[in-house]
Amino acid sequence: MEEVVQWVASGQCVVYPTTTLPALGCIPEASALDTLFGIKNRVSSMPVSIGVVDLEQASGIVEIPEDVPEILAAFPMGSLTIILRAHEKMDARLGGDKIAVRVISHPTARALIGLTGPLTATSANRSGESPVVDCVTAAELLSTPESSVVGVEGVCEGGSPSTLIAWHTVCDSTESLNIEVVREGKISSRDVFSWWKRVT
Repeated sequence: MEEVVQWVASGQCVVYPTTTLPALGCIPEASALDTLFGIKNRVSSMPVSIGVVDLEQASGIVEIPEDVPEILAAFPMGSLTIILRAHEKMDARLGGDKIAVRVISHPTARALIGLTGPLTATSANRSGESPVVDCVTAAELLSTPESSVVGVEGVCEGGSPSTLIAWHTVCDSTESLNIEVVREGKISSRDVFSWWKRVT
């Protein structure tokens, strides 16, 4: 793990396991994001999310409203990614002032991010290609002569990605508190809004 941490700290990319699909990670800095977006062939107008081990780690990046811990506790860890307001505007490829944060539950990922700090948590495949579930295989497929990608051993469950939610603190409406399901995944929109209706 120490070699992987040093690799990531140098601005390179790593594929690590989550409870859904392998994630492509790099530190949330401009040069590392240049490498990641180049590897994925991803357009810069499509921000990537950030994986953290807990909300305390996330609080260094984004504002954590009092109701966020409640929804995370109501659903399986790692099944939700929540867009929250950044303390300070970040790279546009991370969302600028609206950052998508996912509390990672996979033990290997938690061990890695506990040492490296927050890492991007985008899917480990080139844009338009189907993901694979083996992290080492995903890293090999993403590696190029110009940019090698290291894979942390692990095979993921596959299936739906996390459900992406825009929290009311980043939504445009100022008339009432509301949330938006941006991408349905592990947790259905119906279950998300049922929870929301109960607590508001």
